[in-house]
Amino acid sequence: MLRGETSKPYFRDLWAFVEREREAGPVYPAPEDLFSALRLTPYARVKVLILGQDPYHGTTPDGRGQAHGLSFSVRPGVRVPPSLQNIYRELQEDVGFKPPRHGSLVSWARQGVLLLNAVLTVRQGEPNSHAGKGWESFTDAILRAVNEKPTRVVFVLWGAYARKKAKLVTNPQHVVLESAHPSPLSVAKFRGTRPFSRINAALEEAGETPIDWQLPAEPEVA
Repeated sequence: MLRGETSKPYFRDLWAFVEREREAGPVYPAPEDLFSALRLTPYARVKVLILGQDPYHGTTPDGRGQAHGLSFSVRPGVRVPPSLQNIYRELQEDVGFKPPRHGSLVSWARQGVLLLNAVLTVRQGEPNSHAGKGWESFTDAILRAVNEKPTRVVFVLWGAYARKKAKLVTNPQHVVLESAHPSPLSVAKFRGTRPFSRINAALEEAGETPIDWQLPAEPEVA
């Protein structure tokens, strides 16, 4: 689906930039996790797209990054970040979710939830450090490709940054859910929006299997 995109000059420049950044210092996620969202949720299986901004930039006690290529998700063994804690609280109120002790959302990805960040890499400790380098063009191409699917997809856009992408969703069979971001700065406006039950209602209306939002007690290996 993206072969034409990866052969464009901007993508070659982007790839060279990321390689230089990795030579200079830690960049997250690790190379093997860079395209985890696309690998775990193949195009044919995409039913929901939850758009984040850029990967977590923090480091774990063992020296690895928190990020593992899925928006809002962290690798097993990493403390659940504040935004994801707020997502868990909303899930509890919305669908009776029981929060696990981990923050891995691999289970959702395997069910057809494309957990996509608009920017796919970040320098350690420097949020948004790889913004404006070309990732946005690449992930916009992913959004456009998903928009072309003939079956319903629910696009979930949290926060002002993600909501700007609503213009890329033009096919009438799709559903766009917009709200405030679940970060601590805007959680008061996020709370009570009930996105997870609304996602499943939209899927069922289109004859699609709903998402089982309950995460396993033990994280799945990506």
